[in-house]
Amino acid sequence: MQPRPADHVLIVDDDREIRELLTTYLVKNGLRVASVPTGRHMRAALEESGPFDLIILDLMLPGEDGLTLCRDLRSGRHKSIPILMLTARSEEADRILGLEMGADDYLAKPFSARELLARIRAVMRRTRMLPPNMHSTETARTLAFGNWQVDTVARHLIDDSGTMVALSGAEYRLLRIFLDHPQKVLSRDQLLSLTQGREAELFERSIDLLVSRLRQRLRDDAREPRYIKTVRSEGYVFASAVEARD
Repeated sequence: MQPRPADHVLIVDDDREIRELLTTYLVKNGLRVASVPTGRHMRAALEESGPFDLIILDLMLPGEDGLTLCRDLRSGRHKSIPILMLTARSEEADRILGLEMGADDYLAKPFSARELLARIRAVMRRTRMLPPNMHSTETARTLAFGNWQVDTVARHLIDDSGTMVALSGAEYRLLRIFLDHPQKVLSRDQLLSLTQGREAELFERSIDLLVSRLRQRLRDDAREPRYIKTVRSEGYVFASAVEARD
C-alpha cells in the first residue's frame, strides 16, 4: 500500500518575504507548498501545479482582491478546495465578510507560523470528516420543495403566493446544504464545517440557533416540522423532496 502523499498547499500573497517564510516553515512540517503573488498566478497554478488540498489566500492583493478570488473559487470547478484567508484587517466585519464569501477560516496578520499550521490542519481535518460529495451543489437556477422555491442567483426564498423571503448568508448556505443532500442525516459538526468553517466545540449551539432561524423563514413548526427534522443524538435531516429547475 502506497503512503499518502504530503498535503499540497497553495499560498497566494503578494508579499514575497511572507511567501518565503511560510513556505520554509510549512515544508519543514511535512507539507508540499507552492506560492504565487496574484490571482492570475493562482489560476495558472491551479491548472499547472495542482491538485491542492488547501489555499492560503491573502485578502489584500493587487488587481483582484482575496474576496473576489474566494467568491470565484467557490463558484467554479475548484469549489471544493478549502480556503484559509489572511488579512491585515482584524475588524469583525471583514472577518465575517470573508466567511460569507466562502472562506473556511480566517486569520488576521500578524500571526505566528505555528498558529497558521494549526489552522491549516484543523480546516483539512474538518473537510475530510465530511462524507463523499458533500461539497457538490446543483447548478439549477431554481430549487423547489414543498410550498417553496429558492432562487440560487438572488439567494432568496419565494413562497407559493410569490412572496419573496430574504435570507442571510449563513441561512442561505445552511438551506443549500439541506437542499443538496435531502433525506440524509447531517451531524452538527458537519453542518458547522460546511456553513461556518469553525471548530464545532467552540460554537456547539450556533447550528441549533441557525436551524431555528431557518425554520422561522420556512414557517416550519419546530414541534411538528415538515422540512427540517431533528434526529436525536445525531443532527438534522431535510425531509422534503427537492426538484431542480432551469
